[in-house]
Amino acid sequence: MTRIWDIATATDAARARIATARLAAAHGVPAVERTRLVTALTAQLRQCLTKGGVWRLTLRTTASRAEGRRLVVVVDPAELWPGERHRPWRMNVACPEEAGSADSGHVADDPAGLAEALFSADEDAAELLEKLGEQEELVAFHREELHQTNQGVLALHAELDAAGRAQRELFAAERRARNEAENARGRLTFLADASAALTASLNHDEIVRLLPTLLVPRYARSVDVWLLDGEEDGPGRGTPRPAAAVLAARRARPLYAADHPGGLPGVDDHPPSALDPTRPLLCVPLMARRTALGVLTLSPPGERWDADDAVMLIELARRAGVALDNARRFEHNRDIAETLQRALLTDLPTTPGLRLAARYLPATRGLNIGGDWYDAFRQPDGSLITVIGDVTGHGLHAAVMMSQLRTALRAYAVDGGSPGTLLTRLHRFLHHLQPDLYATAVIARFHPDDPTLTWAAAGHPPPVLRTPEGQVRILDAKPGAMLGIPLRQEIQDHTEPLPPGSTLALYTDGLVERRARGIDPGIERLAAALGAFRPADLDDDLHGSADRLLNPLLHDSERDDDVCLLLCHINSGAAPAGSGAAPPTPPL
Repeated sequence: MTRIWDIATATDAARARIATARLAAAHGVPAVERTRLVTALTAQLRQCLTKGGVWRLTLRTTASRAEGRRLVVVVDPAELWPGERHRPWRMNVACPEEAGSADSGHVADDPAGLAEALFSADEDAAELLEKLGEQEELVAFHREELHQTNQGVLALHAELDAAGRAQRELFAAERRARNEAENARGRLTFLADASAALTASLNHDEIVRLLPTLLVPRYARSVDVWLLDGEEDGPGRGTPRPAAAVLAARRARPLYAADHPGGLPGVDDHPPSALDPTRPLLCVPLMARRTALGVLTLSPPGERWDADDAVMLIELARRAGVALDNARRFEHNRDIAETLQRALLTDLPTTPGLRLAARYLPATRGLNIGGDWYDAFRQPDGSLITVIGDVTGHGLHAAVMMSQLRTALRAYAVDGGSPGTLLTRLHRFLHHLQPDLYATAVIARFHPDDPTLTWAAAGHPPPVLRTPEGQVRILDAKPGAMLGIPLRQEIQDHTEPLPPGSTLALYTDGLVERRARGIDPGIERLAAALGAFRPADLDDDLHGSADRLLNPLLHDSERDDDVCLLLCHINSGAAPAGSGAAPPTPPL
């Protein structure tokens, strides 16, 4: 339903106003909403008549699922000049019913009918006034009740005021206790986090660099870490140090150097430092196994330290001393382990027509020593045996077992025997020597008069063979089981033609295995990288080729396992080429 009125005079406005009120009533609009609509419309029509011109009032009903049925009233100019814009006036109310009759909005044109319509249109206002009167009586009643209630409330205020004061005092005490608890928890949390950061590193230089980062500016304005190693004439020699720091190192007790007493628990007071008399200093020895490794000297972030903060700093210094001691002991053991590991690696022999290049990279975690190994040596018949293997586990025990396996293999090879035979004997030796220790290995044999490769594997990743034409094959013939398992086995030999220009890659799983992807994608990446070399690269610079082969394969490695690679290349030319073994690659 849509109705339109053009309004140019007050009579037109009155007629439109009356029609709107009737239509709203016919659509079931409540009296209050109807009166609000008619009042707002009257004010808008008054503004329109003041501006002059012809205005158009449009009244229509709409219906939607979200809002239901609505009665919409819009007032805008009947005509606009070109380029002129005007925002129409709009208002809508809910109308739950359809119009009762088709002529609900009709208004007579004669003055008498118009006057009668205006009087009847004000019935809504009278009804609204009546409801307002009822509401005023209700408000007056409640106002009286509220006044009487207030009298009772005022009578309670005196009692509540006393109770409130007592409660505020309790709240203040509780707040102080909560703040102290929060501060204590903050210190404990900081101490735990700082201790975890300190003990996570096994590098004493990194621990020294970390201490100022942890303490400044929350607990100290400046931090100096003085380590006593390298002091030839005792503590305090060389670089000038505060006297309190020297005494703290000698007495193994914290000292507070200032022109006023510190009052810090467990800390001895000392006169201010001559190097900086105006700055208070807290000098805490870094203790480990009852020995001072150094002194931690701090200046306060403000005027002075809180007693609880000082206790926390002393405890942190104690833990830092333990972390420094652990780091130094680890570095000492690591140096010993690396020296042992290098001593166990083999110098590759020089063989006419065959080039060898080996690379060993220890894991970057732990003692940097493990059970991976490579070896190359000749048999009495002139054959060259190359082997690469991996003993389960890590550390000195794995390295010792690797050394024993290498020695046993060399001893067995003196009697001759094919790679499969040698691996079978190693399997029995390991099972008898260490029933709970296992190993994997690949042995490849090259004979100077036979262009055939003989190889055997026991639980190890398969060798990768590159032909002179650049094609790459993964030698995945059925291998034997791991060495040392409680199983009787005879490991079989396999053969492959080996024309000049061929390259064989032996490796351990640390080169190709990744936790997220497994081992097969890594072997395929190794094969693709080996196939990408030019034949001249392998002929002229096998050691450089080994480095270029490792770099792309290790860029995504976590280096949590040893990496071992042995390249065996048959010279492309007829003239024999000697082999030189580069020294073992240092850890990355």
